[in-house]
Amino acid sequence: MIVLGAKIALYILIAAFVLVMYRLIKGPELADRVIAIDLLAFLAAGMMLLTMIITGKKEYMDIVIILSLVVFIATVAISKYLTKGGQHD
Repeated sequence: MIVLGAKIALYILIAAFVLVMYRLIKGPELADRVIAIDLLAFLAAGMMLLTMIITGKKEYMDIVIILSLVVFIATVAISKYLTKGGQHD
């Protein structure tokens, strides 16, 4: 039962991934694209966690933790760049 719920959640995250990819391509401003990339990374982390639940392999946990930390630091750095007068589209 848990695996079925995880598979359904995985399909929902894949659909969200596709929609966010559209926002990344269509995004009129740089800030929209930064937020879309941030969300894509966290959706990928969620997909990895659900894959971990479905397959029972725990090796994905290290990848998810490192990915989340790198994305968070990158988002903070880009936000600081944009607030200090970076280029705007």
